[in-house]
Amino acid sequence: MSVTATRAGARRPLPFDLQSYLESRTLFINKGLDRFLPKETVKPATIHKAMRYSLFAGGKRMRPALTLAAATACGGTEEAAMPLACAVECIHTYSLIHDDLPAMDNDDFRRGKPTNHKVFGEGIAVLAGDALLTQSFEIAAQAKGWPRYSHQDLILELTKASGSLQLIAGQVADLEAEGRKVSAADLKYIHERKTSALLCCSVRLGGMSANCTAAQLKALTDFGYNVGLAFQIIDDILDITQTSEQLGKTAGKDTKAQKATYPSIVGMEKSRKLAKELTERAFASLKIFKGRAQALEALAHFLLVRDK
Repeated sequence: MSVTATRAGARRPLPFDLQSYLESRTLFINKGLDRFLPKETVKPATIHKAMRYSLFAGGKRMRPALTLAAATACGGTEEAAMPLACAVECIHTYSLIHDDLPAMDNDDFRRGKPTNHKVFGEGIAVLAGDALLTQSFEIAAQAKGWPRYSHQDLILELTKASGSLQLIAGQVADLEAEGRKVSAADLKYIHERKTSALLCCSVRLGGMSANCTAAQLKALTDFGYNVGLAFQIIDDILDITQTSEQLGKTAGKDTKAQKATYPSIVGMEKSRKLAKELTERAFASLKIFKGRAQALEALAHFLLVRDK
């Protein structure tokens, strides 16, 4: 797959080989995760097998890839950003394990494979999610810290994005919205926290690992917010328009669970229009990087220009 990413201020688009980029970064990230996590044979083996089962079940490592790409855009190195990229992926995977539980979304498949609780049982799945969340902070603490961003800043960034005011807040609001009518404002609140918060955190941490300026961090924040919200709107659309085989998870589960989605509240046409507007804002926020954000542009294109 070759994505054309346009450099801000450039007169003609420059090609970017996103497929090669994702393949190489996935290998790089997987090696990092394998290094940071206890091996399957470490006692108690069951929990480490369960953690690794979901962590290495596939997926394109989009959030950690965004962390690495943000670091590059700000003039940093991928090596310095790696602990933070892996920490973000551990949080993302924990949230998926818990999201799939019978008490939550009750899903049988994730990334085309049986969900964690289907393989290891509900108790171990809960603990595997807990362990990955805890592991993320241990990994993040191994980042070296930078003049503008201390270890405290890094840990606070992760805790705020994954805590009761953001990621968990979105999940709670999502659960409470099932089976009842909610407003577009309520739904935006859910998506901002359930999806956008961690995507935004991913790029912010990448910038921090490059000791980015305040202006660069603001641009990354705007980018992550808009990408995250647009991504979730598109996910709502795809849940209706695609099959389980195409999605790699159970299609139509949002409708079946009477979950609030953008298409159900504002309609399909307006949902697509909102996603387009957010996408444009995301790309516009990268102008400050003056052509150094090719990878970020290509990743955003991949996330937001999907078959919908």
